[in-house]
Amino acid sequence: MIYAEAVKFLYGLRLFGAKFGLENTFQLAVLAGNPQDQLRFIHVAGTNGKGSTCAMLESIYRAAGLRVGLFTSPHLVSFRERIQVNRQLISEEGVVRLVEELQPWLKRFSAHHHPTFFEVVTIMALKFFAEQKCDLVIWETGLGGRLDATNIVTPLASIITNIQFDHQQWLGDTLGKIAAEKAGIIKPGVPVITAEDEPEALAVIEKTAREKNAPLNNVISAEKKLATLFRDAATLPLLGEHQKLNAALALATVETLQDKIPVNAAAIHTGLETVNWPGRLQLVARPSGQQILLDGAHNVASAKVLREALSGGTPKRELQRAGSDQPSLGSFSAAGTGVPRKLALVLGVLQDKDWPHICETLAPAALRIFTVPVASERTADAGELAAACRAANPAAEITVCDSLRRALELAAGDCFVVVTGSLYLVGEALQQLGLSPATGDERALNEWSESPQPISANG
Repeated sequence: MIYAEAVKFLYGLRLFGAKFGLENTFQLAVLAGNPQDQLRFIHVAGTNGKGSTCAMLESIYRAAGLRVGLFTSPHLVSFRERIQVNRQLISEEGVVRLVEELQPWLKRFSAHHHPTFFEVVTIMALKFFAEQKCDLVIWETGLGGRLDATNIVTPLASIITNIQFDHQQWLGDTLGKIAAEKAGIIKPGVPVITAEDEPEALAVIEKTAREKNAPLNNVISAEKKLATLFRDAATLPLLGEHQKLNAALALATVETLQDKIPVNAAAIHTGLETVNWPGRLQLVARPSGQQILLDGAHNVASAKVLREALSGGTPKRELQRAGSDQPSLGSFSAAGTGVPRKLALVLGVLQDKDWPHICETLAPAALRIFTVPVASERTADAGELAAACRAANPAAEITVCDSLRRALELAAGDCFVVVTGSLYLVGEALQQLGLSPATGDERALNEWSESPQPISANG
């Protein structure tokens, strides 16, 4: 088997959809020798900010000298991004070997109960991290938490970043229902750290923590301590005021685990100052002088965060590292308006997202808007996106494009371009801009099918 064949095999697992429940994952783990029992985890769930928080924790613990595994999804370009050790992607040979080892085990399952793509990848990651003798694994949920394949582990700490509306067809149509699924990662006696402050969602998290006798720390009350740390020693390279809250989660988690994994202040500062997480308010300088901002604002809450950043909600000093010549978002705001001058918006959204409200949130910030299809079976229609943007900003010049490539060509004369609406679109942009080492197209591995029914209360 070669790497392309391994990818093709993984792609074929999409036929089994996205089923929820832990039975298959536990069975596969047994066949793999229960590698999760050899590892320590920090389990991260939530609607937005999971990836950034995971990246910060990985960077801090790596700076402290640990060998750190990182499991995240979706990938932007290469499947190998999902499984990393000390921020080194799993090799193509490693993927091939793990696929070959798992294939005989999959034959033990009936077609009706066949493991899904994500269940298989979860076991691949656990096996690889155990083989690599990782000291700690930063472990991000795929979707939800309670019945997510990642939930077969018992972590040192559980993190719930926040609760927002997303994936309602899977997780429920109220914040309380969604919170119940995310809070499903809380384990008996295992500390929980959250940044949630919405009463309905927070009440569910607090109730679950009490029932599990799990100490709960809400970092919203830790802002003064966080502000002191940043003033004294660290400036995040990740753009956006919201990243401070993600940093607060990471810091609170490190503090909570000091008795199990000691980390000194120098490692914390180094980790935060050097953290890297592409595709989230990532500012790219082109040789022509054009600036392109890439951000996977894929739901209404993240679109609002992007709009706030574009409107000057993030001071320039917080947007760039000390001594860096990277431009800040604030430098594009027209004086006194809070709206970037000459902003061109390239927007592509998935159909199963709340795209009308995403358009309503982002369109008023732009003078020119290019709507595009996402390279996905679930893409929203670019014409429908254009109509929604036109309703939200009648003064904007709006163009429907048949591809991202065409939109970037038409926006070549704009000084500041924002590409957003889907992480799939951001991944495609990274490839087209020559910012990804991947040569093939593995983004389709992110696709998953609808479940026959949403998650039920009894699993």
